[in-house]
Amino acid sequence: MDISKLKQMANAVRFLAADAINKANSGHPGMPLGMADVATVLFAEYIKLNPLAPKWFNRDRFVLSAGHGSMLLYSLLYLTGYKDITIEDIKNFRQFGAKTAGHPEYGHLDGIDMTTGPLGQGISSAVGMAAAERMINARFGDELCNHYTYVIAGDGCLMEGISEEAASLAGHLQLNKLIVFWDNNNITIDGTVDKASSTDQIARFKAIGWNTLSINGHDYNEIRQAIETAQKSDKPTLIACKTTIGYGAPTKSGTSKCHGAPLGEDETAAMRQALAWSYKPFVLPDDILAIWRKSQQRNLESYDSWVSAAAAASQEFRNIITAKLPRNWDSNLNDIKKQAIAEQTKVATRKASEMCLRAIVPNIPEIVGGSADLAASNLTFVEGLKTITRDDYNGNNIMYGIREHAMGAIMNGMALHGGIIPYGGTFFVFSDYMRPSQRLAALMGIRVIYVLTHDSIGVGEDGPTHQPIEHLASYRAMPNILTFRPCDVVETAECWQIALTEKNRPSILALSRQGVPLLRDTAEENLSRKGAYIISPAKKEREATIISTGTEVHIAIAAQALLRENGIDIAVVSMPCMELFEEQTLQYQMQVLGNKPVISVEAASTFGWNRYAQRTIGIDSFGASAPAGKLYEYYGLTAEKIAEEVKSFMHKL
Repeated sequence: MDISKLKQMANAVRFLAADAINKANSGHPGMPLGMADVATVLFAEYIKLNPLAPKWFNRDRFVLSAGHGSMLLYSLLYLTGYKDITIEDIKNFRQFGAKTAGHPEYGHLDGIDMTTGPLGQGISSAVGMAAAERMINARFGDELCNHYTYVIAGDGCLMEGISEEAASLAGHLQLNKLIVFWDNNNITIDGTVDKASSTDQIARFKAIGWNTLSINGHDYNEIRQAIETAQKSDKPTLIACKTTIGYGAPTKSGTSKCHGAPLGEDETAAMRQALAWSYKPFVLPDDILAIWRKSQQRNLESYDSWVSAAAAASQEFRNIITAKLPRNWDSNLNDIKKQAIAEQTKVATRKASEMCLRAIVPNIPEIVGGSADLAASNLTFVEGLKTITRDDYNGNNIMYGIREHAMGAIMNGMALHGGIIPYGGTFFVFSDYMRPSQRLAALMGIRVIYVLTHDSIGVGEDGPTHQPIEHLASYRAMPNILTFRPCDVVETAECWQIALTEKNRPSILALSRQGVPLLRDTAEENLSRKGAYIISPAKKEREATIISTGTEVHIAIAAQALLRENGIDIAVVSMPCMELFEEQTLQYQMQVLGNKPVISVEAASTFGWNRYAQRTIGIDSFGASAPAGKLYEYYGLTAEKIAEEVKSFMHKL
């Protein structure tokens, strides 16, 4: 394409961004202005998209990791002809109810491949997208899955620690279809980068196995050459684009003044004059808009070829790209439940999860497992899993190394790419390392499953650094994520069934190190789907109710027996998922809770339990280093002490 036209096309991006940010009186114009040239070359000449079929599975993925520059993406989507964004949406930037939110939000517009804003998350999730592409390509071939993942990242994305973890793994696996454009403008909100960092990013990325290129981010031929070189690389590529932040703004470009504040009318007017842009705000010349719209027609032949190939592909391929689980995928899980009841299986719930995975992996082709170097403890690696390597992507397991932060983001990327249901394991206490990624998974509403073992003081001798106390309460406070804590094999299988069928929210399975007895005597109905149910009813009239979860449910049932010997008849409720219980009818909730005193029992923080219970038994301090049994006794989590607490509480009423 003629460079003079490309300059005009880039200016269309710049002025849509500047005008929208001015109108909103809020936003970040610096990056959209500075990276407009790179983005224009990429979108006008290289990226493989079809705005008329925005969810085309074999499209290239694009991640704006520097999500504060969202107007760059919105401008590109409008200019390239996506039908769900109009000039009115551009004008409504950052307004209540607008599709054009302050940061790109997955699900708001078809062309947004992920929610970004927390720096480092985008580039790290892009590693997951690139891994998903290579894994699906290895199974189904170039005709069905062969595309690039492009990223625009800023200095902040590279400074955040998560990017080191994810980029290191990308280099190790040689994910050569991953191409990152680094907006190397030397500016952050507080000033120049050198005030806070002297890292040689080129040397850093070379050291972790990336191909690296350095270009003038305003030279169209250099941009083209870099993209073409990166596309041929046998490694992931970092393209350092030396740019001027706020390019074109006469007095603010090159400074932090244009990073996170509107240019203002006077500066924008001066920029119009400097760039010879004579059009009013939000007005685009017809010829430039036409060139932008026509630019995407170059991909139609590729799209048509893929549609034909997909129509002739296996049912398995069509199932995974439409997120359709195979018929009878959980029949083996149902068999596990029946067998556990017949044999009264007593195992830790992490072991029960391993049993479930043995039944799941052979029956769900799109499942991809992994662990942050704890598979032997999480019990997440089972027969039927094969670890991918740089030489063989035809597998369904990733060895993440000690990289929980990156694991969370990479799983998000795989889920967003499509064709994969990811699960990943670590100790429950170390979920803190991936909480930002979990929050994004919940915000985006994607199916990611976290296998989080060693869920309480039952960890024992490893002590308080490894004993999660506040974690259950904190995840229950997070919107749109399911937190499961099953009590036995049957509940564990039920929770896996729910997690795998939840397409629009992630799930946590908090699992025990210590063994627990089988408590359920039937499994015809998935009772965990209701969030809570009466697992051991009162024999006569209910005088009180104990609600418990996980490893404390069998202790609560033992306390029930002791209370019955003392003439107090209570019911025990198992609550494997508080969030699902909240979704039940009020009638069902009242039926489960009853109208008598309620006591909660959980080896964790009591925070939040007062929504159901008048008396809470738990742990509101950090744990200690000792055998698990000693700790349960010390913290009052034995049947005898719980029975005494219940009697004492009822006596005071």
